Amino acid sequence: MKVSKAQAQANRAHIVETAATLFRERGYDGVSVADLMAAAGFTHGGFYKHFRSKADLMSEAAACGFAQMEASTGEAERATLIGRYLSREHRDAPGDGCTLAALSADAARQPEEIKAVFAQGMERLLANATPVDPDADKLTQQSARAERINALAHLVGALMLSRACPDDSALADEILETCRAHALAQVEG
Repeated sequence: MKVSKAQAQANRAHIVETAATLFRERGYDGVSVADLMAAAGFTHGGFYKHFRSKADLMSEAAACGFAQMEASTGEAERATLIGRYLSREHRDAPGDGCTLAALSADAARQPEEIKAVFAQGMERLLANATPVDPDADKLTQQSARAERINALAHLVGALMLSRACPDDSALADEILETCRAHALAQVEG
């Protein structure tokens, strides 16, 4: 039975969203094409009707993950975002969380096209975080960008370190609490 063009596009979008979640949960190497297609409700053979390779899907799924992150942050205050980001709930739900914290280490070992998607996603996150006055001098703009990069690295690193600990580890919670307090002090100070 032939599928309409609109249904094929919807199916592809569903596969990409499913992949974005599964890759964040299990990493790129932890998800086979067969597992992914089964989770999306399709047969393994249908994969190549939508994608040339797993790497193509990985790129699209990473872009989808970054778009989901942008949509979930919305207009929330920085302190609220920090509190949500460095929380036990976020830590324990990588499939629903930050693409950077879940997949940066994996992305570093992937082809350039995937690294490029990560770089673009980071650039969008940096651009959307506390915009800098475009009329400010170059040194002020560079300083503000450096602060945003530092904050992003601090948040992502804290979540990654916490996830590297056993689930019931006091250290896992201590990392989140310490880094959350420090990040909030930077916002409030």
